[in-house]
Amino acid sequence: MNVLILGGGQLARMLILAAAPLGIRCQVVDPAAESCAADLAPWHRMAWDEVLVRRDLLDWADVITYESESVPCALLTALATQHKVAPSAEALQLSGDRWHEKQWLSRLGVPVAPHRCIDSLADLQAATAELGFPCFLKWRQQGYDGKGQWRLNAHSDLASIWQAAQQRPSILEAGIAFTREVSLIASRRAGGELVCYPLTENRHQQGILIHSRPLADDPLQAAAEAHARRLMQAVDYVGTLAIEFFVVDEQLMANEVAPRVHNSGHWTIEGAETSQFANHLRAICDWPLGSTRLLAPTLMLNLIGQWPSEALTLAERGAHLHLYGKAPRPGRKVGHLTLRARSEGELMSHWLRLQPLLPRSEQPSSSE
Repeated sequence: MNVLILGGGQLARMLILAAAPLGIRCQVVDPAAESCAADLAPWHRMAWDEVLVRRDLLDWADVITYESESVPCALLTALATQHKVAPSAEALQLSGDRWHEKQWLSRLGVPVAPHRCIDSLADLQAATAELGFPCFLKWRQQGYDGKGQWRLNAHSDLASIWQAAQQRPSILEAGIAFTREVSLIASRRAGGELVCYPLTENRHQQGILIHSRPLADDPLQAAAEAHARRLMQAVDYVGTLAIEFFVVDEQLMANEVAPRVHNSGHWTIEGAETSQFANHLRAICDWPLGSTRLLAPTLMLNLIGQWPSEALTLAERGAHLHLYGKAPRPGRKVGHLTLRARSEGELMSHWLRLQPLLPRSEQPSSSE
């Protein structure tokens, strides 16, 4: 089976690593100046619209997938007329624009925060009068890891933040008093077979995911799975998908949907019987999906900006280091560390011993 991956970041890298044991061959297309997947599979640097004329690549591929929302929906739509593309352009179109995403979720009965569409400073002034403070201005497209997002605390913030947002089409969301942030990773085949991973509790810092921990028996698991099934069935979704939720009064409120493998599911490589990457590949190849069973207490920590000493980190029992081949840079995800243990107590002990080795921003707060 041959898989063409659009996008060459760390998600493509981990898809390629999961593909090898399955006998799947991969190639990568990405217009960026560098690709951390290039060490593992052929990388073709080209503009997105050039893909349509590369008959050699398109004829080689049995299925085309993507690892980034930066891939144009128009390209996926054009490719799908003659080639198998999964997930579909419709899934990316709905989730790649925050306004469309909120409407999609609401239509399907998935709760979301109160929000307004913002196209001007006047819109922003009117929306804040309705939603109150604090609230959050977010670009409709392309914002991620805290980029393209601003917190507004008072009317005096409006003009300066609208300028900082470059007056781009945005949404305004009401501030939500949530108690937890969780995500659900799910994979689905074309025939409807669907599997879900344990609900994962996440912590963010300045909009960037810092760590994720799967929960074996979260009381909101069934509700999260019901939302995922509804969303995936509505667009005949094929592949792996993530839904991020706020927990408000012990109820789920959707924050956003990612139509791809997801950072909060990296723990599945060592912590689940089948990783999210392997199940994405199984789904798009229309092969039976693997078990999502949690193998042991597990914790994933993102490495932001730099990474700790490999020798010292790997000396810790149950530690699994993943480096992405990226140069260190502030705010950049350069790798992740997964810890697995025999018990929750042992897991926390591993975590505490590793704290002095981690970059400062990755150390958990004392309350956790």
